[in-house]
Amino acid sequence: MISQFSFSYMVNMKNLSKVTIILSSMVMFLLGTTHSILVDSNESYIKSATFLSEKFEVAPGKIVVKTLLDIDFPKGHIGVKSFDVEVVDEDGKSVPLYQTYLHHWFAVKYIENITMSHYIKKSHNLRNGIEFERNDGMCQGFLLPHYWGLGGESRGTSSNLPDPFAVELGNPTKLKDGFKEKWLFSIMVIDTRGACDRKGCSECRCKLLNLPNNFYNVTMGINGQLLPKNYKGGLFCCQDNLQCKLRNDFHGPIRNLSLRYKIRWVDWDEHQLPLRFYILDSTDRVRSNGSTPIHDCQAEYTIPRNHDSDFPHVKKAKIPMTKGGHLIYGTAHMHTGVVNTTLYGQDGRVLCTSNPKYGTGKEAGNENGYLVGMSVCYPKPGSIKIKDGEILTLESIYENKFRTGAMGHFYIYLADQIPNKDLNI
Repeated sequence: MISQFSFSYMVNMKNLSKVTIILSSMVMFLLGTTHSILVDSNESYIKSATFLSEKFEVAPGKIVVKTLLDIDFPKGHIGVKSFDVEVVDEDGKSVPLYQTYLHHWFAVKYIENITMSHYIKKSHNLRNGIEFERNDGMCQGFLLPHYWGLGGESRGTSSNLPDPFAVELGNPTKLKDGFKEKWLFSIMVIDTRGACDRKGCSECRCKLLNLPNNFYNVTMGINGQLLPKNYKGGLFCCQDNLQCKLRNDFHGPIRNLSLRYKIRWVDWDEHQLPLRFYILDSTDRVRSNGSTPIHDCQAEYTIPRNHDSDFPHVKKAKIPMTKGGHLIYGTAHMHTGVVNTTLYGQDGRVLCTSNPKYGTGKEAGNENGYLVGMSVCYPKPGSIKIKDGEILTLESIYENKFRTGAMGHFYIYLADQIPNKDLNI
């Protein structure tokens, strides 16, 4: 048996038969009709639309891990300027994190064989006719493949890309003959209503979940080995339909929630400059095979409580960038408890520091004690350039408290070209 490890974290592309349980969540095709709402933009050349995903059912304590195929997405040769997501209820109202915790949402690109589209939808056989296309990041296999994605910090983290930069999609000259470009969502939400320990449940603490008795005997970890008995929590304990332990006296209704997502884009023309998107992981244990770097990202880690020190916990990775570029945007995907995360150049210069914003109220987007946003770096184009082959250092800092499923993912957009007006002549 393979854990229902979220699709977006890992798919073995060479042997899809080994991920049948993961893929079972992907056969939830859009049986109903998702609908979109066109939104006018303040900038006449930027188009904007807001969409609703397929609904997913949550109940008190329930964990939902789903892959939603063929989501609504702008068509044509375009440049995406931003992609923002939040969880909403049946009435379209924003759902606060202390009710349903958005662990992560990831938008992943794939291409589908046109001649097999009907067969795939009818048979739910995903082993043929679909090819997944990952971002430019270096993590092994299909680990961290998404183009956009955050978690509980989504509402407070900007995804806007400055002009004239955009993520180029739908270029017909780059699309494989006989295929069409599509997108999916991989999501994990944790309904913490009535949970004995809301924060621990949102960290996927194994002891707070009703795990099967044979869990450690059958659940495989990220490296294809059985989970060690000392695995205290994280993605592998948060499997679809598992349950966080609830207070004995708690009863709550089943809810049908959706992702509401807004995409802003432009029609691609000669005025746009394309960006490459990288996800760097502070758990990446890079080694080398001669001159070739071998990446070994773990995606998550456990932070032990150090009773002998009050200093925060620091996780570092040295990551070689085969291809560099001009830094246009930088931010981090972290979890509650983060102090900050910083990306350094090989010479020690600070490329970007992303700082957290914590909520202080009850309303969605400002939930008390939760991480509700991460700051974004927008360096002046041309002011920060990463060289080809430069070794970057990623440093993720968390509070000195026991924590499971901690993440330290850094997102950067790099440009090969910058506008002439930004060149230092």
